[in-house]
Formats: sequence, structure tokens, C-alpha cells
Amino acid sequence: MNTPLPAPTAPAPLGSARLTALAAACCLLLLTGCSGATSSGSDKDAAGRSGDRIKITLITHGAKGDAFWELVRKGAEAAAAKDGVDLTYASDSDADGQAELVREAVSDRVDGIAVTLAKPQAMKSPVARAKAAGIPVVGLNSGIDAWRSVGLLEYFGQDESVAGRAVGDKLDSLGAKHALCVIHERGNIALEARCAGVKKTFTGETEMLYVDGTDMDAMTATVEARLRQEPDIDEVITLGAQFALAAVQAAGKADSKAKVATFDLNKDLVTAVRDGDVQFAVDQQPYLQGYLAVDALWLHKTNGNVSGGGVAPVLTGPAFVTKTNVAAVARFAAAGTR
Repeated sequence: MNTPLPAPTAPAPLGSARLTALAAACCLLLLTGCSGATSSGSDKDAAGRSGDRIKITLITHGAKGDAFWELVRKGAEAAAAKDGVDLTYASDSDADGQAELVREAVSDRVDGIAVTLAKPQAMKSPVARAKAAGIPVVGLNSGIDAWRSVGLLEYFGQDESVAGRAVGDKLDSLGAKHALCVIHERGNIALEARCAGVKKTFTGETEMLYVDGTDMDAMTATVEARLRQEPDIDEVITLGAQFALAAVQAAGKADSKAKVATFDLNKDLVTAVRDGDVQFAVDQQPYLQGYLAVDALWLHKTNGNVSGGGVAPVLTGPAFVTKTNVAAVARFAAAGTR
């Protein structure tokens, strides 16, 4: 069967073709204009913010590989992922090195800096340089008594003196008589404040012991030797989770009956508390500190917010974790966020 060919179409008049071409050109221009408006609009999100990602640098005094600071970093990274922030994490346990990292962040023209104040005096000059460059700086973890005088915008952390006094009261309730408070970094004002707080409220004897926190074997040996010298010590207070676990070993080697309690928490310490090897831990929630510091800088940049009104710290602790409530945080610790 043959299908007939369609009838030929008459050519359009010259004037009509020109009109059609002109209309097509106008539509193309309109579409181009609309496309340009959409592209420009996509540079801002629903809140009207610029599409350029905010750059924030978190600078701590934490030692490399320290489980505590990994929790701080994880919290900061979670906030950065939520807020669409480009986050850089850097640390140096040396105060001068930490100060230099702050100066480098200023030179990199970041949008915000979060910093710890273990040695506040060393941070004054670099923080002043950041402020002169129009870069907001917030504090976290250490320096609750110095953040305003240093010139920080906000602060997130635990009042270490309050936490120490709470531990002193708890030791009294447990019937302790002689406490050994182990300070693993001399001159760190947060650590010093913890032991000073314990001594202020504990009615028994409080003894300070300085150790090298970067050498766990030496630290364990020093605590063991002290327990042998002072057999009446019935409580060892450490200022970090890993040091508590080392203190448990030291007590065992010294044949000491001293109990061990600590500040700070990690998944291994959760197990130790659950098993009764460590009496309790004071949780300052380091994950939350990192999270809030980054989120606060993002909120300040995008919405002008200042937590605590710039005059009061935002407290993340203390909270006691004991054998009776450790199960409630165990699954979060297993996930690496407590």
C-alpha cells in the first residue's frame, strides 16, 4: 500500500519570516535574562546569605592524637557540615606555636576563629590582630576567667573552678580522706583551677602532683611511686580520661587501695566506670564545645547573633557520670561523640 506524500506547504511571505526570526530572538534574549536572574539568585540561599562558603579556623592547645581533642574536632566538623562552613582545624600544645597559628589564620583572611585559652597571655596579641582585621574570635574549653579580658566575642565551656568544687563535695560524700590531684600540664589554667576547686571544698587533704602528660609511661610511674610513698592516699583525681586509666594501673602496681576518679570522658573510660574501675567522671562535653564554637561563628556571620550576649559564658558542664547513669551515655561514647 502506497502512502501519498503530503501536499507541499506554501513558502511564508518574506515579512512573516522576518517577524518570526525577530520573535525568536526576543524570546532568546528574554530567556537569557531570566537565566541570568536565576543564576544570580542561586548565589544566595533562602536566608539571603552569599553562596560563598564561610571559612572558620579552630585552633586548640591539644596534643596530637589526644582522644579528648578528637571529640572537640568531631563536634566542630558536625557543625561545619550542617552550616556549609569550610573548617580548618589546627593545634599546638606550645603557647607560642598556638599564637602563631592564630596569626596565620588572620593572614589567611578567614571569617572567624575559635581558640582555646590555656595560656591566655599568649593569645592577647594575636586575638587583638584578628579583631583589628574585623575577624570575630570565640573561645572554648579553657580560659573562662580570661575570655572577656582577652577580647573574645563568646565563650563555650565548663567553669573549671565550679567543677572542681563539685568534685570536692563528692569526695566528702564518698568518705575520702586524702586526695592526690594529678596535673598533667603545668601552667594550664583550666587544669590548675580544677585541682584548686577540689582543694577548696574537700574537707580532707588535697595534694597536687605534677606529671608529664606527653609520656604515659613516666606519668604512670610517677603516680605509682607517690602511692607507694603515701599509702594513706585513698583517692586519685586525674584531669583527663586517659590519665585515669593510667592511674588505675599505677594503683594496681603500687598495691594501693586508692580509688580513681577523673575529669573528662571517652569510650574506654565509660567501660571503666561501668566495670567499677573508675568511680566517676566529670563530663564537660567536648563534642558540644567544638560544635557550639563553630555554629556560633556561623550564626554571628549570617545573623549577627552573640550567645550569652557577649557578657556570660555558655556552660557545657559539669555533669557527673557514675555507675548508676553511665548506660545513658554509653552508646554515644561508642559512636565517638561523648
